[in-house]
Amino acid sequence: MKTWLNNFVLKTFAARALQGRFVALAVVLCLMLFTQTGCKSSTEYRQQADRVGNQIVQEKMEAIGRTEQFSIERSSDILRRRLLIEQNLPYAGLSSLGADQLEPIEHWPEKDYPSPEAILDPILLLGEANDLPQLTLLEALQVGARNSFEYQTRKEDIFKTALDLDLERNEFRNIFSSQVESLAKTDMSGSRTVSGLEQSGSMNVSRKLESGIEVSADLAVSLANLLTLNNASAYGVSGDATISVPLLRGSGRHIVTEPLTQAERNVVYAIYQFERFRRTFAVSIGSEYLSVLRQLDEVKNNEENYRGLILSAGRARRLSDAGRLPEVQVDQAVQDELRARNRWINAVETYKRRLDSFKKLLQLPPDARIELDRLELERLAVYSDEFTEKSEREEKSEAQVSSVNVDAQIVLEQPDMKNVGPLEIAEKTALALAFENRFDLKIAEGKIYDAQRAIVVLADSLRAELTLLGRAGFGGSRSISSASSDDIKLRTDKGIYSALLSLDLPIERTAERNAYRKGFITFERNVRDFQSLEDDIKISIRDKLRDLLESRESLLIQARSVKLAEKRVKSTNLFLEAGRAAIRDVLEAQESLLSAQNSLTAAIISYRVAELELQRDMGVLEINENGLWQEYLPGEKENVKK
Repeated sequence: MKTWLNNFVLKTFAARALQGRFVALAVVLCLMLFTQTGCKSSTEYRQQADRVGNQIVQEKMEAIGRTEQFSIERSSDILRRRLLIEQNLPYAGLSSLGADQLEPIEHWPEKDYPSPEAILDPILLLGEANDLPQLTLLEALQVGARNSFEYQTRKEDIFKTALDLDLERNEFRNIFSSQVESLAKTDMSGSRTVSGLEQSGSMNVSRKLESGIEVSADLAVSLANLLTLNNASAYGVSGDATISVPLLRGSGRHIVTEPLTQAERNVVYAIYQFERFRRTFAVSIGSEYLSVLRQLDEVKNNEENYRGLILSAGRARRLSDAGRLPEVQVDQAVQDELRARNRWINAVETYKRRLDSFKKLLQLPPDARIELDRLELERLAVYSDEFTEKSEREEKSEAQVSSVNVDAQIVLEQPDMKNVGPLEIAEKTALALAFENRFDLKIAEGKIYDAQRAIVVLADSLRAELTLLGRAGFGGSRSISSASSDDIKLRTDKGIYSALLSLDLPIERTAERNAYRKGFITFERNVRDFQSLEDDIKISIRDKLRDLLESRESLLIQARSVKLAEKRVKSTNLFLEAGRAAIRDVLEAQESLLSAQNSLTAAIISYRVAELELQRDMGVLEINENGLWQEYLPGEKENVKK
């Protein structure tokens, strides 16, 4: 209401002024009107910054060969909040539920923040209300992308670099500014008291060119109106234009636009870093998810082992009562039963701790009740089946056990590359993919180029500074002391023109000299950082290929061990019933089965995690805006990022 009233008053006075001779007053009032109507609200400024920042990020996304929607607007109704509310979990205050739940403080500038349109999340609660939500691996990836605090912070880092770039671009745009002043003045120092009003308004436009030339122009209007001495009045109009042309130091497009060039590259670097983070984050979710399932599988194995030892202890007691088994063997069975119970309890509690840690990774409440999809382990079991079905090494070994010549020299068979997994590729191929696709390596290489450009700029600062300044001024202004004089009009033929050539000789350049030398140190350091990262990548790739081979061999060994352990448990139980085995044989067989089962699950998961980590380290694991991954398939060129 206040703004509308001000605009109405200004429009009325401007119209009245135009009807008379007070053209200058009309101009001043129009400037005031422009100032009132041209200002945006704080919300409009924020929304404009969002549009500019998002547009810049999408523009720079082309650097990584993808186009996707980008926004730092975060859904309020995420899974974290839904779990807190629907599972009636304790929380410390309204801040726990999100920024939109907080009461605005006094003088809060935003009426609707967060934006009402950004409140929906496709993954809210995976199941009906009050049911226990179950997360598949792919759903966990999406939840992590929407709930993780670090994920959101990394996106905001990109957005902030985009705003920094916009500020650098603004240096080369037309910059407009205006000022309106109204002064009431009474002068009683003379023989007569003089009172009057001084109204003034000015408009300025300036522009910096990429060549280093800076141009600016001012237009000012002033009106002096006496309230005494017959109400005399006069107005003045003045114009001013200046130009600055650097001729030596600070000249040249490559010098002037260096801050802009660096800001452009910083946005690309931020996107590279975010892409690297997304891949690392997705692999960590997958690894932790499978680790929790591995612990859950250990719970199941320990539970089955505990049940089996309870039966063994009961069988031992019956055989002892029948006089077929010594009492000492019954005690052994009971002791193993107690140890099995202890291992089972430890496995359950370890599983709970690992699950809490996984929920923390997804930024879900640690006390939230969720379950993971146990079928993921069954899907992974395909690795074990495929490897064991294709490999003939075990069958050959079994056939040779009975016919081995103990007197002959034993030659150990090294792991071969038969029946390997799809990602067990040649080391040179893996390194070539990593060198081509690793974003952190691109950043390290880019910083070398940045340091080279910085040296060029620092070398320019050592030169003499020669600047040509030009100025043109027209017209003038009026004040109360000159209100009774004639009006001043804008006349170019009565202007004042000047030119100045300024030379600053490079006599004192100590600071510039030291900065120049430091630039070379930074350059050499960036080269060393690149080389160090290159070596780290080589070590990482080689280690992951070794992990794949080791996990594959362990998988084959443990798969065979499980079969032998199962066979041993059955046979020892039969021998015990027939009186041909001791209870210790049964207990040891049961222990071997438990160990083999846990080791097989660990080998399967280790192989799968090594596959994901290798794709991450080669830079070929694609992650979309929802956090889902697209895995690399060797031999398919379309999956290799160019």
